[in-house]
Amino acid sequence: MREYPGKRRRRNGQRALPDAALTFASQWQWPVVPGASLEPPRRGRRDRTQAPAAQPRDRGCACPYPECAAPGAHPHDPGVLAATTDPRMVHWWWEQRPDAPVLLATGGRAPSAVSLPAVTAARALTRLDRLGVRTGPVVATPERWALLVASYDYDELGELLGEHGWVPSSLGFHGEGGYLALPPSETGAGRVRWERAPRPDGGAPWVPPVASVVDVLVEAVAAAPGGGSRLAG
Repeated sequence: MREYPGKRRRRNGQRALPDAALTFASQWQWPVVPGASLEPPRRGRRDRTQAPAAQPRDRGCACPYPECAAPGAHPHDPGVLAATTDPRMVHWWWEQRPDAPVLLATGGRAPSAVSLPAVTAARALTRLDRLGVRTGPVVATPERWALLVASYDYDELGELLGEHGWVPSSLGFHGEGGYLALPPSETGAGRVRWERAPRPDGGAPWVPPVASVVDVLVEAVAAAPGGGSRLAG
C-alpha cells in the first residue's frame, strides 16, 4: 500500500516528522525548515482530580514571545530564509529536534498555497469537483484548510483578485517568503493532516495553477456567513 508523508504517525510516531521532512526535501525538492515547536506538556503523576494531558491547542509556543499568535507554526532559529532541500541539513535539524513541525517555505521552487476556513474550504472543494477542476494536495487543521497551488507571484495574484470587487480577509495567501505547516506536524492550531493526500508519481505531487481555483475560493468565502467556521473532525 502506498504511503504518504504524515500517514505513518501511529505506527512510528518518533520517526514520522523526520521522515516526512526528508521526503519533502530530498524526493520532492520542497525547501523545508523546522517550526518553533510547542512547549512540552507538563509531566508528573496525576490523580483522578487532575486535568488530562495538555493538547496542542492548550500548549504555548517554544519561541521567546509569550503572546505568540501561531504557536509552533512559524520558523524560529533558523528563520524561513534557511529553508533547504539539502538532506544532510534536514537530517541534522530533525535529529536535534525530532518533534519540530515541518514548515514548507512557499513560493519560488516550492508550491504556494491559498488557505481558508475549514467548513468553507470543504464546500469550495465540492464545487471545484462539480466543475471538473483538478485539485492538488490539501493541508488541513481543525480550523483551516490550505490548497497547494503552483508558485505564483503577487503581481499575478493581484490581477486575479482585481477581478473581484473585494477579497474576504479570512482568505490567506502563502506565496514567496511565506510558509505553511505540513503533515504530520502538531501546532497550536491542532494536528496537521492531509485532507487530500499528495499523489506523487516518481517526484513531487502535481499542483494546479492558482488561476484555476482562486475564483471559486473567493466566492465560497464571500458567500459564507462570517467567512466560515470551525470544522468538527
